[in-house]
Amino acid sequence: MTERTLPNPGFGTYRLEGDTLKQSINAALDAGYRHIDTAQFYGNEETVGEVLRDSSVPRGDIFLTTKVWFDRLEPSDLKQSVDESLSKLKTEYVDLLLIHWPSPNDDVPMRDYLSALKEVKAEGKARHIGVSNFTIAQLDQAVEILGKGEILTNQIEVHPFLQNRKLVEHCQNLGIQVTGFMPLAVGKVMEDPVLKQIAGVHGVTPAEITMAWLKARDIVTIPSSTKQRNIESNFKAFDIELTEAEMADIATLDRGERIANPDMAPKWDE
Repeated sequence: MTERTLPNPGFGTYRLEGDTLKQSINAALDAGYRHIDTAQFYGNEETVGEVLRDSSVPRGDIFLTTKVWFDRLEPSDLKQSVDESLSKLKTEYVDLLLIHWPSPNDDVPMRDYLSALKEVKAEGKARHIGVSNFTIAQLDQAVEILGKGEILTNQIEVHPFLQNRKLVEHCQNLGIQVTGFMPLAVGKVMEDPVLKQIAGVHGVTPAEITMAWLKARDIVTIPSSTKQRNIESNFKAFDIELTEAEMADIATLDRGERIANPDMAPKWDE
């Protein structure tokens, strides 16, 4: 893979654990996925590590992402948490290390935790670094701290009902790849009449249309599934080409419906 390539799609592991997680990752690897996304908060790094250790797919062919939780952003604790993650993941490095959420109320100054993140990368424990759930203002501050070209991605919620256009465009203008999580809006895309109509034209599911729409917007996405057929169809959906009229129809579905909005979330861009 090229130096700054983020394989698309990736396979998300949020809320997956135990044998279900193992079977799902193995099905994803069999289907051709080479990007696996986890996080300290998911509580499944150890199982992810076991699957990747035992897989016939070489570690060097897999792009592995994990994320530092917001209660471990104090620099020395951040570094310790990364060592714990690497131990659980049974690897000497991750391909991408993200700050999962910006520090609530700037309890830990951004300069402190982003500088520590950069030091972890310099030590070879992360090939790339990035952020997640950062707003436009926070992203500008992060680029000012780290310099242009350091932040590989901003991982944010993107689906047809929260299209996040201003933030997506700002990331792309900065040369920062957008990674969209919750791409299927926890299954809500399956019931939408517009997506169902477009899916009927192409002979696929609304989920596949959503994946194709994200790809057309140059957004990396990390769908999660426990069903082999969905894992496979999500991957193959990237071959679908949507028309300009179909893209315009999907654009009308944006209603600012945010699903991931915990108490410690930043003040979102409108």
